[in-house]
Amino acid sequence: MPKQEIKHPDKSVSTGAYSAGVLKNGLLFVSGQGPLDLATGEVKRGTIEEETLLTLEHVKKVVEAAGGTIDDIMKCTVHLEDINDFDRYNVAYASFFKGILPARTTVQSVLSDGIKIEIDAIALIG
Repeated sequence: MPKQEIKHPDKSVSTGAYSAGVLKNGLLFVSGQGPLDLATGEVKRGTIEEETLLTLEHVKKVVEAAGGTIDDIMKCTVHLEDINDFDRYNVAYASFFKGILPARTTVQSVLSDGIKIEIDAIALIG
């Protein structure tokens, strides 16, 4: 089976040279998502909690576009602009998932455009 590009259903502007998701043999790799308005490409600034939940919604929509659900997310890698936001981000992140949480790595990173968070994911579809 050849790899398949999965598009974010709400994305109508270019935000870079990448696929929102790539699916092959049931494995979905979701590119780093951030707190963007995908109709305009503009950053939607907010609290770390707001940016976390919006970013996770973007991840969820890519997974759903591939035929999966958030329960299919096996691993997330999270980049925080400020590691001191960890506790607040962690509460918002945990509230998004039900049941078994995905495996996760969280690191502090230099992020572009003033965003507080970026999340990529791996899901097993089907």
